[in-house]
Parts: sequence; structure tokens; C-alpha cells
Amino acid sequence: MSTLKQVATQFFNACESGKGWVGCQEFCHASATFSSQTDSLQGVETLEGYTNWLQGIYTPAPNANYEILGFAVDEDRNTVLGFGVFRATHTADGGPVPPTGKSVSAEYVYAMKFDGDKISHVTKVWNDGFSMRQLGWM
Repeated sequence: MSTLKQVATQFFNACESGKGWVGCQEFCHASATFSSQTDSLQGVETLEGYTNWLQGIYTPAPNANYEILGFAVDEDRNTVLGFGVFRATHTADGGPVPPTGKSVSAEYVYAMKFDGDKISHVTKVWNDGFSMRQLGWM
């Protein structure tokens, strides 16, 4: 397995299991950036901010989990694409509305750009509106 794939896999697992920046930072540059063309993540521009945002999802949805569906490594461009599905049920306080008991199953892709052996930028491709409607959050 390539170093890029190893680091990307470790980051993906730490991020998606709600470890926040504390659990993800060893795989990333301290100044790593983040982008996503989603309303839910508007204004989140650092990878630290994103990983902490995702960690926060585990409060209203403590059963949150993920499944890796695929990885693609582009060594020439220092990029790894990670494709997964995130599942959760809103059963606890802490969301934008009281617990709905509704579940989400959301497919998404991370495009992880590397500088050396650490992630310098992540773009998340995700239909947040569909996910928020599934959870009853909009």
C-alpha cells in the first residue's frame, strides 16, 4: 500500500469515527484547508474546523458510523479520493431540533490533497440538503 493511501485511510477512519482534530491532526499539516460546496459547511475553511464539526455530529447521533466504499490514489497529483457512506440516527439532544428518530444514509467523497506525506487540503463532495431532510433537520 502506498504511503498516500495509508495516511488517507488512517485520516478517513479517524475523521469519520468522530475523533475530531485531536485524532486527525497527525495525518495533516497544521494549516490544512477544507472546502465543500454545501450550505451546512459554509464558512468551514480549515480541516481542523471540519473534523471538529463532524465530531459534533456524534452528540445528536451517537450511533453514527461509516463504511469505506473505495479509495483511488493518484500518485502523479498527490491526491487520494475516498468514497464512503455515513449512517446515523438522530436520537439525542444537541442537533438543530429535538431528536427526530430519523436516520440518514449519505454517500460522499473526500478528495485529499497531499503535500509530502501529510494532507494539506480536503474537499468534501456531499449532498447536504438530502442528508438534512433525511434527518428531519430541514
